[in-house]
Amino acid sequence: MHQHRELCEQAIDPLEIAAGLEAHGVTDRTAARFRHRDVFSLAEEMYARVPRAGEPAEAPTAPGAPEARAGWAAMALLPGAVCVLVVAGMHFLGGQLRLAVGIGGAIAVTAALCLALRHGPLRSPGRTGTATRAWTCWLIVYAVCGDGLLTAALAGGPDEPLPLATAPALGLALAVVPATWGAYLFAAKARSKVAVSRGLDEFGAAVRPLLLGIFALFLTALGALLGLSGAVLGEDAAYAGAGALGALLLLARLLTAHGAGHVPAVVLGAAGGLEMLALASAFAGRVPGCSVLAVPVEAAVDAGGPGLVPAAVCGVGALVLLIHAVRGLAAASAHATPEDAS
Repeated sequence: MHQHRELCEQAIDPLEIAAGLEAHGVTDRTAARFRHRDVFSLAEEMYARVPRAGEPAEAPTAPGAPEARAGWAAMALLPGAVCVLVVAGMHFLGGQLRLAVGIGGAIAVTAALCLALRHGPLRSPGRTGTATRAWTCWLIVYAVCGDGLLTAALAGGPDEPLPLATAPALGLALAVVPATWGAYLFAAKARSKVAVSRGLDEFGAAVRPLLLGIFALFLTALGALLGLSGAVLGEDAAYAGAGALGALLLLARLLTAHGAGHVPAVVLGAAGGLEMLALASAFAGRVPGCSVLAVPVEAAVDAGGPGLVPAAVCGVGALVLLIHAVRGLAAASAHATPEDAS
């Protein structure tokens, strides 16, 4: 369309474009490279997409762009709302009742999160693997009690109940709302770019800054929610660890929602495995003659505290997924819908 734009602007019907294309050596084989059965089919699309001279250019619509619906917008609020109730109950209760509320609340928050992810722009086109879900749950569990368990393991414990980091958990649960709306805005804007772009390079150049901008907005919202949660609960907000985990989970789900779930599954598994390895090495270092196994973890904790482990692991994973997303989500095929395929 760029090469033959003048022909398309002056044409009065698709047949004129077809004749011009054939005069320039375009054959049916050439048209097949552009997913058309013959030159006439290719000419019809070019006639429809390029405005003629003297005609006002209408803004193309984006078929298949997701619509904002009250249903999934309300479901995005569920994880945060349930987590608020659970954290409030745990802070006002004690003893065995507090433990029961914590266990039941964890199950309720997980169910609310699954419900929110099954609807709306973050839903996966296929079934998420059991291993991926297990690793994701482990990463969230580590964010709640991993730092305390690692500190106790290096100190020779645990000898008492572990402290739970409820502020990061609450901040992450509340961040489902900006994550969902960010994914919606990205999908809607990207679909509109598909309609107006004249080539894959132009589309990619428009989508990459869009992705980075929405990702930056999410990190800003997540940081604010973590700070608010920490201030209300009087706890450490764990900006580095929880922020890196939130970035990792958003990018993984965004890629999965656009049909690129293999790399996120591998990265989530690697991040969860490294966190588990850090804990295992801390406990293994207490075995006589095996103290050298805990040296790397001890050095990391001495350098930046226990929060350095999840911050480094999840941060590297998020960086890998961001690079993959900038490349993969800049392809028009990542935004195809079932209607496009049919």
